[in-house]
Amino acid sequence: MIKTDIIIIGAGPVGLFTVFEAGLLKLKCHLIDSLPQPGGQCSEIYPKKPIYDIPGFPSVLAGELIDNLMVQIEPFKAGFTLGEAAVKIDKTDEDTFIVTTVKGTKHEAPIVMIAGGLGVFEPRKPPIENLEFYEDKGVEYIIKDPEMYRNKRCVIAGGGDSALDWAIFLTEKNIASEVTLVHRGASFRGHLDSVQKVIDLSETGKINLVTEAEVKGINGSDKLESLTIKHKRDGEFTKETDHFIPLFGLKPSLGPIGDWNLEIEKNAIKVDTTDYSTNIPGIYAIGDINTYENKLKLILCGFHEGTLAVQSAFARIHPEKKNVLKYTTVNGVTGF
Repeated sequence: MIKTDIIIIGAGPVGLFTVFEAGLLKLKCHLIDSLPQPGGQCSEIYPKKPIYDIPGFPSVLAGELIDNLMVQIEPFKAGFTLGEAAVKIDKTDEDTFIVTTVKGTKHEAPIVMIAGGLGVFEPRKPPIENLEFYEDKGVEYIIKDPEMYRNKRCVIAGGGDSALDWAIFLTEKNIASEVTLVHRGASFRGHLDSVQKVIDLSETGKINLVTEAEVKGINGSDKLESLTIKHKRDGEFTKETDHFIPLFGLKPSLGPIGDWNLEIEKNAIKVDTTDYSTNIPGIYAIGDINTYENKLKLILCGFHEGTLAVQSAFARIHPEKKNVLKYTTVNGVTGF
């Protein structure tokens, strides 16, 4: 049994920063995450993607943000159970919670903070025969490391920001030798400036833009060799390529969290904005996993939610103690 003060389910940026805020109050944390490394989506899906709305950083790569957070929380020696999804929460007679993972690892604490981001998510896959056979053989649903596509021919499918952004990135950084963007519509759903940039790159011959078309088939013996693309007017044609990257977004799901008797609204956990507590005393929900009036799914909002939740958790763990707010500008970190 792993015992701690706060169990944090989800080791994304919000969960990691919560360790820092808890550490300032001398509360120990243990994080559980289904992914094999800390960082959540920032590490798993877009580590090389720049983020522009983190205070103090005009621009920071998602992976670098996680690296910085890990350095920031290092003094507080948090524990990690990685590669194991939390599947069950039980309340004990001693007013604590036991969180069990899919592998049977048990954790006990008086406080549980759910920082599970979007919960369990999987990519939306196009309905193409034998698609699964070519996964990791030329078919990828997310771009983790752009260098994987160095000097390769790439076909990206999709009409949203992710498809547009990666098509632009792989082209402007001179990574892929050839970029083709396939979209079934005539217009795109992404930001107008990104749409215009793709159009401009297409007009100069740097991106092959194919609209009103869909990828209908994948060809190759042991790995992807070519795609069959069906155009609305011109019919089918074959496109030789090394990589096919359908970027149709993710399907979020609460997964096991939906069975924990928490109040759910709009596929998220409803919370009290006083301290981001749930309908179960001692369980909090912070970050993208929660919902309330005027909710904004931003990392910086999750940082705020985690900070207030920790203050409430301290009062619950130590009802006899008065928590006097101390400033890191005066005490530093080692002074806590």
